[in-house]
Amino acid sequence: MSSDVKTENGCSKSTMQDVFDVAVIGGGVIGCAMARRFVLEGARVVLLEKGEDILAGASKANSAILHTGFDAPLGSLELDCMQAGYREYLQISEAFDLPILKTSAHVVAWNEEQLARLPAIEQHAHQNNVDNVKIIGVEELLKREPNLSRSALGAVSIPGEFVIDPWSSPLAYLTQAVLNGAQVCFNYAVASGQFDGETWRLKSEAAQQISAKYVINCAGLYGDQLDEALLGHTEFVIKPRKGQFVVYDKAASALLKSIILPVPTQRTKGVVLTRTIFGNLLLGPTAEEQDEREWASVSHNELESLKAQAEVMLPALKEMPVTATYAGLRPATECKEYRIFEYQDKHWITVGGIRSTGLTASLGLAAHVFKRYANMATRQPLLASIVTPKMPHLAEYAQRDWMQTGYEEIVCHCEMVTKREIDQAFCSVIPPGDLSGLKRRTRAMMGRCQAFYCSARLAELTKGRFTNDLSVGVSGSDNE
Repeated sequence: MSSDVKTENGCSKSTMQDVFDVAVIGGGVIGCAMARRFVLEGARVVLLEKGEDILAGASKANSAILHTGFDAPLGSLELDCMQAGYREYLQISEAFDLPILKTSAHVVAWNEEQLARLPAIEQHAHQNNVDNVKIIGVEELLKREPNLSRSALGAVSIPGEFVIDPWSSPLAYLTQAVLNGAQVCFNYAVASGQFDGETWRLKSEAAQQISAKYVINCAGLYGDQLDEALLGHTEFVIKPRKGQFVVYDKAASALLKSIILPVPTQRTKGVVLTRTIFGNLLLGPTAEEQDEREWASVSHNELESLKAQAEVMLPALKEMPVTATYAGLRPATECKEYRIFEYQDKHWITVGGIRSTGLTASLGLAAHVFKRYANMATRQPLLASIVTPKMPHLAEYAQRDWMQTGYEEIVCHCEMVTKREIDQAFCSVIPPGDLSGLKRRTRAMMGRCQAFYCSARLAELTKGRFTNDLSVGVSGSDNE
């Protein structure tokens, strides 16, 4: 951790006095992946996040599926980035100790109209070079998934679709960036900025200033507003799309082996049933348009409708208790395509409109955007060596900390989270900035009781440990 004196806005004095090669605005999965890629390519990077922790916006709520790109638009940037991100994730996951649940997936037809569309889905997948996709009959489908409703008519099998940890992955990307020289400023909402032809001076709401030669806008739900405020115009408009989810008890995960996907529509990929890396069964999301960008509320009627759909597909869910419900917002725009805009004269690249495929595409997007940046900027020398962190293993299907000796106590009994895990989270390179961040790093409060039993003990253990003036960085790296 940097020993620099902290300021009220969450950045060290030395960070504010420095001039970075790149400022990444936004600490969602795209921003975290972007910071990592640019640092590994030799750039001096600062990531600016308006919240107290990463993943505080759209990225905190997703279905955590590593997609093959089988159904992505033909020839699209989304397809290229998804498949590049998919390949890179598989290449680096072992080094980071990131779990992968190799589930496979099935696009299931539930009526004759959907059944008639399966050949087109198979053909589309093959055109996207996902060659192992194939149509299977209902007998084969029910042999693979015996708990599915007998009303299923057939499916498209996608062997390469997997489930991953949606929170440890972006945390790993940013942790590697910091270990190799990046700086991170939390509670830094960019309020204004001036560009003098060479350097951006970005001011926070607290009027503190960060300087950088180039800006990468990864502000998610606020990407269009940031462009409007600092560039004077925007070429896209965010139209938030709410997705509500239902999390079933861990016993429900035994009902499925694969990810059950719907036949998609023009508007949405539809409702998914999937196991999670944490041992639950996840249902969702809905697709509801709204104007509000901050708050995603849950609706009793929508959740009941979701459950009814799930029970038609998987009848045994009628007997399964629900552990949690939640909602998230996707930064949808007026069109489906990724909205990537490059303004060479302003040293600015906007990465907008990244919706449900962002977790998979993030690494590929980062590589794509760096190539565009490299055409504008002077390349810096590559790092002499690269530090790769090992992430805490949170998967239900792997050995957990409570299985080891010396953990002191179990703090969250629903999720078997130990005191040692809590302590280690606060001693990590990027400690949690709030309770939600702690939850994403440890699984505490994620279980059936939803923090009813562990909240008092967690309050004791976390007292005075969260900070509103957090700056993260490592001194003495090859980038300094």
